[in-house]
Amino acid sequence: MTARLHPTITLISVEWDDPRAIELRRVMDVEIMPRYEGRITETVPGEIDAALAVNPDYVRATVLALDADGTPLGHAALKDICGDWEAKRVMVTIAARGRGVGRALMNELEAIARAAGRPRLILQTGDRQPDAVHLYETLGYTPIPAYEPYATAIPFSLCFEKVLN
Repeated sequence: MTARLHPTITLISVEWDDPRAIELRRVMDVEIMPRYEGRITETVPGEIDAALAVNPDYVRATVLALDADGTPLGHAALKDICGDWEAKRVMVTIAARGRGVGRALMNELEAIARAAGRPRLILQTGDRQPDAVHLYETLGYTPIPAYEPYATAIPFSLCFEKVLN
C-alpha cells in the first residue's frame, strides 16, 4: 500500500474491494441517483447499470483520501477501457468538500497514469454534476465526444480527456 501526504489528507492505494472503497461508492450512488430521476427513462432499462459497472479485472488503481484520523474522505479509481485509462467513481464526501480532496485524487490518478506511460486520461460524468465538471475543467480536462458504452446507454453523458505530458 502506498501513501502520499497532502496538507490535510493522506492518499492511499487500496484494492477495489476494500470495505472503505465499497462504502464510499455506495454513498456516491445514494447522492447521485436522485439527480437523475426522470432521466433514467431515456434509456433501455439496465443499460445504465451495465455502462457504469466496473469489472475489477480492469481496475488499474483505486485511491482513497483519508483524514488525519483515518476517516475516508474520497475515492477514485482508474479503469482500462479499450486501451485508454478512465477515471472512475471519483467522489468526495459532503463533509470534505472544499478541502481540495477531489483535486488531490485526480492529481494522484494522473500521476499513476503518467508513471504507467499512458498518453491521456479520459472520464465520463453526467450533465447534472456541475461541481464535477467544474473540477475537471479547472484541472485542464477538455470535452470530447461521448464514447462507448456511455454514448448509447447514457445520452446525457459529458466526457472529457486530459493529455498527459
